[in-house]
Amino acid sequence: MATEVLMPQMGESIAEGTITRWLVKVGDTVERDQPLFEISTDKVDAEIPSPESGVLLEVRGNEGDTIAVNEVVAMIGDAGESGASAPEVEAAAAGEAEVATATEAVEEAPEEPEAAAVEVEAEEGDEDSEADRVRTASSPVVRKIAAEHGVDIGAVTGTGIHGRVTKKDILAFVDSGAGAPVGETPAPAPSERGAGPSSTEVIPAPSQRPVPSGFFVPAFTEGEHVEIQPMSKIRQITSAHMTYSKATSAHVTTVFHMDLSRVHRARERAKAGFLKAHGTKLTYMPFIFKAVATALKANPIINASVDGTNVVYKKDINIGMAVALDWGLLVPVIRSADGLNLVGLARTANDLADRARSKKLLPDELKGGTFTITNPGVFGSLMGMPIINQPQVAILGLGTIEKRPVVVTDKDGNDTIVIKPMSYFAITYDHRLVDGANADHFMNHIKRTLVEETWSELDAF
Repeated sequence: MATEVLMPQMGESIAEGTITRWLVKVGDTVERDQPLFEISTDKVDAEIPSPESGVLLEVRGNEGDTIAVNEVVAMIGDAGESGASAPEVEAAAAGEAEVATATEAVEEAPEEPEAAAVEVEAEEGDEDSEADRVRTASSPVVRKIAAEHGVDIGAVTGTGIHGRVTKKDILAFVDSGAGAPVGETPAPAPSERGAGPSSTEVIPAPSQRPVPSGFFVPAFTEGEHVEIQPMSKIRQITSAHMTYSKATSAHVTTVFHMDLSRVHRARERAKAGFLKAHGTKLTYMPFIFKAVATALKANPIINASVDGTNVVYKKDINIGMAVALDWGLLVPVIRSADGLNLVGLARTANDLADRARSKKLLPDELKGGTFTITNPGVFGSLMGMPIINQPQVAILGLGTIEKRPVVVTDKDGNDTIVIKPMSYFAITYDHRLVDGANADHFMNHIKRTLVEETWSELDAF
């Protein structure tokens, strides 16, 4: 009997997933635990493994389709076997019996005039525009259900991330009787842009698309030579989250020039032995994680959140580390970072980054961060002013580490120009809770650790 491949639940709050890519084709032989397809959810991108060895008999979800959790996505079995599962075979048999009965009833019934077929064509204004997608933040499945029942998604209360309307929300709304009135013809399902641009697609001019309230500047003008591609799910979520953060927190940024001479010497001395002993690279990041963790412990206001007029002090120090991927940005979390030494921080950070790139992260590994570090300096950026990762109240941006001339004053007051590995560290903080003095105390704590710490635990290497 063929085995069903189900859409997995990648976290408690996740109700559906979008198939982004099939890794095998119908007819291909697969092994148990071999990746079958990739999905994208509200939390994470992941590769889904095969539950059994066999032949991929049938695919029931195309790339771009959003499938509810525990729905059948594919069938795996022996070559030549039918893709239908036992319950489906029984249902099909029952369906055939019902059709036969219905046919007999129709033959006995008096002939009635054939109803006129009315073809209703969707207006261009019904196309789900970018403005509507940002406003409703819904999936193709939800929009289809809403269109079939004549429901305005904007009237539905969403329980998903950033108020996103899930399949469960729209079905509950329809079941409550709040959908289209009886006798009203529901609007046709809007066409999907998820398949990407095509030569036959007619893109409405900006003047034809719904315009949100307030000031609006169209992304392109009629007749302009453009190519339109849909955002990935991660990019949509990032867009909504960053916009929400800028509208929520009072962002202020301050920059410190950090001397990494002692860190550089300790790393250069130990990196070869460290790699041999632990099988992972020793980068600059574990040193910075260690300095940040100790600074957060000494400055709890930076490790807090705002809840209305209350301050929520987080007792755990969980550092999020932004990982840039080809398809977007993920922030896996190093939990209890203050309890890890350099070895633990290096191994944990490298493992999280590697699994983020290979789509092996679990949703829980992206939750619970209390402070975030982003490192655009790895791409050569001198400094940046990052956006706070809500509901946190601060984020640290690291600039590139490079040799620079700096002035050093000796104990006798003599100044000398020397070459040191330096970096600009920029902290963006939420001025609703964090004052400039709080942020500066925190940054000075990091600075002292990086300059004064001997990193004696690396002496063994």
